[in-house]
Amino acid sequence: MRVAGQEKKNEIDTSLAADAADACMVARMRLVLSVSALLVVFVDPASLRGVGGSTWLLFCSYVLHSLVVYVYSELEAPLSQSRVIHWLDICWYALIVLLTDGVHSPFFLFFFFAILTSSFRWGFEEGARVTLASVALFAACGMGSATAQDLPRLLLRSTFILALGYMIIYWGRSKVELKRRLALLRAVSRLSNPRFGVDHTVTGILEKIQRFFLHSNTCLLVVRDKESGACSLRTIRQGDAHRSPQAARIAPELAALLMALAPHRAVIYRRSRWPRLPAFGGAATYDGEKGRWTKETHPACDGLAELLEAGAFISVPVHLRKSDGRLFVLSRCGAFRRPDALFLGHVVAQAFPVVESIELLDRMASDAASQERLKIALDLHDTAIQPYIGLKMGLSALRNKASADNPLVEDLDKLQDMAARVIGDLRRYAGAVRNGLDRSEQAVLMVLRQQAAQVRDFYGIDIAVCVEGELNVNDRMAAEILQIVREGLNNICKHTLAHCGAVRLACADGLLRVEIENEADGTLAMEFLPRSICERASALGGNASVQRSTGGATSVHVEIPM
Repeated sequence: MRVAGQEKKNEIDTSLAADAADACMVARMRLVLSVSALLVVFVDPASLRGVGGSTWLLFCSYVLHSLVVYVYSELEAPLSQSRVIHWLDICWYALIVLLTDGVHSPFFLFFFFAILTSSFRWGFEEGARVTLASVALFAACGMGSATAQDLPRLLLRSTFILALGYMIIYWGRSKVELKRRLALLRAVSRLSNPRFGVDHTVTGILEKIQRFFLHSNTCLLVVRDKESGACSLRTIRQGDAHRSPQAARIAPELAALLMALAPHRAVIYRRSRWPRLPAFGGAATYDGEKGRWTKETHPACDGLAELLEAGAFISVPVHLRKSDGRLFVLSRCGAFRRPDALFLGHVVAQAFPVVESIELLDRMASDAASQERLKIALDLHDTAIQPYIGLKMGLSALRNKASADNPLVEDLDKLQDMAARVIGDLRRYAGAVRNGLDRSEQAVLMVLRQQAAQVRDFYGIDIAVCVEGELNVNDRMAAEILQIVREGLNNICKHTLAHCGAVRLACADGLLRVEIENEADGTLAMEFLPRSICERASALGGNASVQRSTGGATSVHVEIPM
C-alpha cells in the first residue's frame, strides 16, 4: 500500500485529525476496554492459559495507561490526539496476546480497536500501516508458542484481521475524504477580500484545489472569452511561493489543444505503466445526462498528457457567463479515481458562480469609483489647487517687493518653493484620482518613495522604504495602502521627535502586512492606538496594532487578509 503526499498535509487535514471530541470519546472507550479485559481475567482466570503475576501486572498497567490517556484527552493535551497513541495500543495488545497463550488468546480482537481509531481519524494510509503491523505482531506472538496443530488457527486469525481490517480502513477513508471534501467546499465558498479583485480569488481557489488532491503537483485553468476569443491560462504548481495571481495570455492554438476534450464532460486519464497492457491505463469521460462513464479512445488525451508532462490528470469543464474553459489537476506519478473527477466538478459548480459575482461587483464598484474620482478631481482643482496658486502668486509678489538685503528673502524663497511643490503634488494627486492609480508594484513603490522624500525635505526625517516579495494589488487596494502609510508618516512627523523611520510592505501567508516604524526619540513612551489607521484596517477586514521594541522604537503593524 503506497503512501504518498505526506508532506502536503494542509490545514484541512490537521483540523480533521485534531478533533478533541473524537479523541475524548476514543479515550473513554479505551478505558472501558481495558477495565473489561481486567474484569475478564479477574472473574474467570481459568479460561485463560498462562495467567500469572506478570499477566496481572500487564493488565493493570494497561488500565493505568488508558486512564492517563483519558485524563490527557479531557485536558485537550496534544499528546491525546497524536498518532503515537494507537501505535502504543497495538504494542500493548501484542504483549497481552503473548502472555495469554498466543494464538489461542481471545484478546486478539483488541487489534481492531487500534485499526478503527487510526483509520477513522487519520485515513487510509495510517489505517493500512496499523493493520499490517497488527497482523505482523499477532503472527509473531502466535508463532512463538504455536504447534503444528495451531498453524491453521494462526493463519485463519491473521487473515481475519487483515480482511476485516481492510474493510475498516476502506470505510474510514470514505469518512475522512467526506470531511475533507466538505471542508474544501466550505473553503472555496468563503469569499476572499473583494478589494483584492477576482484574480486573487481565483488563485486562492486553485491553490486550495491543488493542496486537496494529495497526488497532484499542478493545477491549470484555461479560459477563452466568448466574444473576443482571448485566451488566458493560470498555473498553480506545488511549492511555488512566488506565483503571480494574474492570468497569462496564451495563443488561441494552445488554448484549443487544452480544450480539445469533450466540452461538457469530466475526463480522467492515467498513462499505462506497461505499454503492452493498455487496459491498465487510458481515459474515461463522464456523461452527466446519462450518469455513466465511457472509455475514451480519442488520441487528444495522450497528446495532452505529453504536452503537460503528466502521468495522470482529471479535467472538468468550466462554464461562465462570458467565457468557457477547463480546469486540470495534474500528477506526475500518482493516480486519480473517478470520484475525484466528479467531486472536482462539484467544486467548480460551487466556486465559480461566486467568482462571477465578485467580478460583477468589482466592475460596478470600479465604474462608480471612476465617476466619483472625476468629481473629486474637479473639486480638488477648484477648492485646493486654486487657493495654493493664489498663495504662490502672493509670495512671488512679496519676494519681488523685498530688497536684496532683506533678511526674509531666504525664508520667502523657501515658502515659494514649498508652495510650488505642494501645487505639483496636488496636481499629480488630482490626475491620479481622475485616471486611477497604477496597480503595478513599481508605481506603488514610486509613490511611497515620493512620500518619504517629501517627509525628508519638509521635516528632516529619513524614511526607508522596503517592499518584500510581489505586491499584486488592484488600484483601490493600492490607494488604501498608500493612505495608511501617509497617515502613519504624518503621525511620525507630528507626534514624535524621531529623525529616521521605515515603511515595510510584504505579501506572505495570505496576508498583506504594512509596518510603519520610527526610532526611539528619547521621550516617555505613551500607550496609543492610531484610530484612523485602525478604522481603515478594520474596513478592509484586517487589524492594526502598536508594538515597541526593547530599544524604544515604535512600530504600527497592519495585517490585511488577501
